[in-house]
Amino acid sequence: MITPELQSVLEQYNQGLSLYKKRQFQEAKMFFEKALEIIPDDGPSKLYLERCEHFIEEPPPEDWDGVFVMKTK
Repeated sequence: MITPELQSVLEQYNQGLSLYKKRQFQEAKMFFEKALEIIPDDGPSKLYLERCEHFIEEPPPEDWDGVFVMKTK
């Protein structure tokens, strides 16, 4: 059973992910932050929030296919 809290996080996360895939990182970041306000230890939202912050600072190339390439371990 999905709790109302989890349902709300899923909605925020899905909105953020959709924007992330459209390269709208600043907007996506806000949705991941909202998800983390509801469930602070939500791993996927934390991960994509970090990726948004990275891509805001260092935008991906124009031919970016949505894949995040790790440069450190």
